[in-house]
Amino acid sequence: MIKTISCVIIVKNAAATIEHTLESLKSFEDVVLYDNGSTDSTIEIAKKYSNINLIQGKFSGFGPTKNRAATFAKNEWILSLDADETVSTSLIEELKHLKLDNAKEVFILKRDNYFLGKEVKHSGWGSDYLTRIYNKTYHNFNQNIVHEFVELKNETKKTKLKSSFKHNAVQDINSFLYKIASYSDLASKNKKTCCFLTVLLKAKWAFFKTYFLQLGILDGWRGFFIASTNAYSKFFRYTKRYINCKK
Repeated sequence: MIKTISCVIIVKNAAATIEHTLESLKSFEDVVLYDNGSTDSTIEIAKKYSNINLIQGKFSGFGPTKNRAATFAKNEWILSLDADETVSTSLIEELKHLKLDNAKEVFILKRDNYFLGKEVKHSGWGSDYLTRIYNKTYHNFNQNIVHEFVELKNETKKTKLKSSFKHNAVQDINSFLYKIASYSDLASKNKKTCCFLTVLLKAKWAFFKTYFLQLGILDGWRGFFIASTNAYSKFFRYTKRYINCKK
């Protein structure tokens, strides 16, 4: 049993994935599940697990909400996960032997991203290293509404772990497209782009970067889909900012 690290997850309507996530976390004594108003069976699923501390609260952007959720953790050391991510047995074993004696240290994990059951090796998804373990007395997520990350300081010590964790990034196409649309809303809120040429260039560059520079072409149709949705995401985001400029 892992008693020195609390796992923290924010969630809303994740019934399709949350059971797999919580099953992988049975070795943690403390798992904070911060629910933002689920209307599906997410809460009922969570209540089946004795190590879950279920908190219900509002969503105020990904960065601020993750920081809020971490305040309910029993431990100072936090493993931050999303509701569509699972921890491997090898990572569990590595965490059991982790030395946690320096609050200024963070731990970086490799995330293996899966698209409809297959791992994506390129397309910007293949070399995905993220700071996911930190001490909340010294580090926190930034205040970004979307695309949040743990803020590091000059004296931060960064340690990369050997084991990775799994991200079920795409379980079905419709949910993925909905996520892109909702994220574009968050990313464009209160921001403006006053040149429509910027909108077009951002979208074209996103596709070119993903498909060619990040070798999405080697991921087959999945790579083409990811490159296309990256372009759509940029197009939606900057179009909304362009509309904000015209108001």
